[in-house]
Amino acid sequence: MSQPDPKPTLARARAHVAGKVLQFRKERRWTQADLAARLDLSQSRLSEIERGAGSFTAEQLFEIARLFNIAPSEFAPRSSADPASELQNALARLGAAHLREDHEVLPSERLKEVGDAVRETLVAADIPRLVTALAPVLVANADRINLKQLHVQLDAVGLGRRLPWVVENTLVALQRETPATSADWRRLYNRARGVLDTFLALLWAEPPLSPQPLDVLDSTIRSKKTLEHVKAEASAVSRRWGIVTALQPEDFATALRGARGTTE
Repeated sequence: MSQPDPKPTLARARAHVAGKVLQFRKERRWTQADLAARLDLSQSRLSEIERGAGSFTAEQLFEIARLFNIAPSEFAPRSSADPASELQNALARLGAAHLREDHEVLPSERLKEVGDAVRETLVAADIPRLVTALAPVLVANADRINLKQLHVQLDAVGLGRRLPWVVENTLVALQRETPATSADWRRLYNRARGVLDTFLALLWAEPPLSPQPLDVLDSTIRSKKTLEHVKAEASAVSRRWGIVTALQPEDFATALRGARGTTE
């Protein structure tokens, strides 16, 4: 697959930075000569950069941030991408290597931590490939994610069963996939299984929940007939957690294979 041409993206980023610096300079009522002197630049060079014909160095950008008392993130263009693209990029960077990363979409601050990306995926839960991509993400980040805390957060918004449902699906997928992997992958999978098993064991040790309405995960379920059909075909894992979805443990296993770079 050919790599995207970085030139348009770099040109837009350069123009955005130039515009922000020009904005901050005018707000301070500084002349180009004022700012140029503080950055050890000639006025003509600063003029070129403000027109988008050049770039500041990293050191100069940090000095500009200090001078104007702003965060360096102010220079990042605001992404106009839809939330699904931002979420897909976040999951791809966190271990779901089979997902295509859109290089036009800047990293989202709200999805910086793995727990944030997992939580947002489970709250939205409207794109099946992103839900199943949580399997390789959980495996790759088993030592970095606080599952108990994440479960409490989801439970607070009435979605507490979604995390253990994903975790058990991931465990079933790992059990199926581990024998077919290399020694390195087996070590990674076994470590993740230990963390995920411990989380589920703690949940099962707690008093059983009072009966709750079914959690309909699939956004395509819009009629009683479809609902009954999906319920009848649901996996044992989905029935155990009261999740109504067509997703099966094999779908999570497919995501694990994809993240390893194999479809076998």
